[in-house]
Amino acid sequence: MSHWVARAEDLSKRKSRARLGKIGHSGWAVRSQRGLSAPGSMGEGPGRQRGPRGPPSSGTGHGVGKAAGTGARELSTGGQGARRDEGRSRAGVVRMVRRSQRWKLQKFTGLCGQEGLRVKRSCPSCGPEPGGEEKKGRGNPISVQLFPPELVEHIISFLPVRDVVALGQTCHYFREVCDTEGVWRRICRRLSPRLREQGSGVRPWKRAAILNYTKGLYFQAFGGRRRCLSKSVAPLLAHGYRRFLPTKDHVFILDYVGTLFFFKNALVSSTLGQIQWKRACRYVVLCRGAKDFASDPRCDTVYRKYLYVLATREQLGVAGTTGSRACDCVEVYLQSSGQRVFKMTFHHSMSFKQIVLVGQETQRALLLLTEEGKIYSLVVNETQLDQPRSYTVQLALRKVSHCLPHLRVACMASNQSSTVYITDQGGVYFEVHTPGVYRDLFGTLQAFDPLDQQMPLALSLPAKILFCALGYNHLGLVDEFGRIFMQGNNRYGQLGTGDKMDRGEPTQVHYLQRPIALWCGLNHSLVLSQGLDFSKELLGCGCGAGGRLPGWPKGSASFVKLHVKVPLCACSLCSTRECLYMLSSHDIEHHPAYRDLPASRVVGNPEPSPGAGAPQDPGGTAQACEEYLSQIHSCPTLQDRMEKMKEIVGWMPLMAAQKDFFWEALDMLQTAAGGVGEGPPTPDS
Repeated sequence: MSHWVARAEDLSKRKSRARLGKIGHSGWAVRSQRGLSAPGSMGEGPGRQRGPRGPPSSGTGHGVGKAAGTGARELSTGGQGARRDEGRSRAGVVRMVRRSQRWKLQKFTGLCGQEGLRVKRSCPSCGPEPGGEEKKGRGNPISVQLFPPELVEHIISFLPVRDVVALGQTCHYFREVCDTEGVWRRICRRLSPRLREQGSGVRPWKRAAILNYTKGLYFQAFGGRRRCLSKSVAPLLAHGYRRFLPTKDHVFILDYVGTLFFFKNALVSSTLGQIQWKRACRYVVLCRGAKDFASDPRCDTVYRKYLYVLATREQLGVAGTTGSRACDCVEVYLQSSGQRVFKMTFHHSMSFKQIVLVGQETQRALLLLTEEGKIYSLVVNETQLDQPRSYTVQLALRKVSHCLPHLRVACMASNQSSTVYITDQGGVYFEVHTPGVYRDLFGTLQAFDPLDQQMPLALSLPAKILFCALGYNHLGLVDEFGRIFMQGNNRYGQLGTGDKMDRGEPTQVHYLQRPIALWCGLNHSLVLSQGLDFSKELLGCGCGAGGRLPGWPKGSASFVKLHVKVPLCACSLCSTRECLYMLSSHDIEHHPAYRDLPASRVVGNPEPSPGAGAPQDPGGTAQACEEYLSQIHSCPTLQDRMEKMKEIVGWMPLMAAQKDFFWEALDMLQTAAGGVGEGPPTPDS
């Protein structure tokens, strides 16, 4: 009996507390209801429960509480309590569903534990997780290697390309997972859904994904108020960008599967509602199956009226046979509208890989390079291409391949009156067709024969040449050691040698090495280089009129850093009268394989004799510094000495950050010496 009396007293105390809770805060009544157990419930002793507002209330969940529970439910009547009960029931259902899903996951993976599942951050091959012994009570760590590889690859494929590359640098396991073709196949299909084939190469899917991730055409106009870098529209059909060519009104881009795109300039509406002229904002597919294309070789895009496309087309067989054959042809398009006006088809036994143009409009010579390294040429009259008629042209072997049959030409470059051939062994041969350009390039007319203009002239070079750039009357070459050699007219300082003296033979530019791209124009040159931190920068020299050297309006006789923001994956460049273009595309299987220059071949470092010690002046540094001081001393005024010092800083083999520091410091000193009347230097000064 005493036991039941004690329970009754306890029940009366609970009722009184519930009434007080109803008078003060309705939340107490709800909490008091939770504190009581229904008949047959399994409580585990006393517990403390706190309501949403107010002090905590104690309750015993053990024993008979039917009457007390009934009273508590009567006290908890009201809309707020009913809604809370409904919310708690929903939360309970959600917890049950989550527990069921967790149990299914553990059953599927076979990783069951009483204390839950925890994935180890680092892989076992990299050692134990730091601080793992101190973390107790969290269960045994599970390696990510125990998950199915297909599941891990599927999850990683949703990351951006930059994050996939960063994840692959964390440990050996993620490096192998992030480098699998399955991951890159999913990434490639996400970036280019319409790409059906993965291309060629050792790693086709990774190469295709990176090509489509890094593709882009950037341009910066020389005139106007806004002198910032802009990006053109990027077609989804393009499989990377292989090369580009700006014409008078538009830009043409060739991708890696042979699709030639026609980027149009058009009038578009800006965000402010204004109509403005925008470059490369719309695109169409000009043709497919293209191998190469070319236009007028002059630097001025006004003369580029036609576009010559070297392509492969299926031709019907001869009479009496079935099937078709793949034949190479040259198709001529109008650059203004993209309309095809002319087509030349070659025999199926001849396969070409490159096309360049040389000569005037009335005697336009098309030079075609075969897969075997032979050069063929034919002549057309551009002024008659738009006339609807058919005629036969003569395809003849060029003299460089006729006189030197053992040579295998790897690539070629041309301008209006000269052509350069680079063989597979790194040799360079010249064709010059006018006496004026010959004098600018070689400084003499002694060996020029006006009756035999196709006779190739060999250039004497110390190493194998990888690629070149040909301007109107000057030339740039890059050898296998990354050295740059310049030759030709230097009236505006376009050779970058620090002076304005012409060079009749290749002359090395000592302070520039390992360029990514080289371009020579009418009277200025550009070099795309890469720093130690893989950042790109654009250097230029020569005439700066018209803004063609941003930041250097007066030009420079040495290569200086231009005020242009260069994309991270820029690979080639081109400059016109109105605009500077840069093509962005990274091919993991194609990059200049420069070699380290042997110590015995460094300029100014002679061959060491057997009994001699280390050279006292490697590279001729002391002699060069003496020459620099004599040039500074010969300047009459302080301002001239400052300008000469800026040029010398550009010549010296310093890092880009060091050159920028010295140039800024010299600008400050020059401004201070100029007097109060001059303001602070502007970026264009």
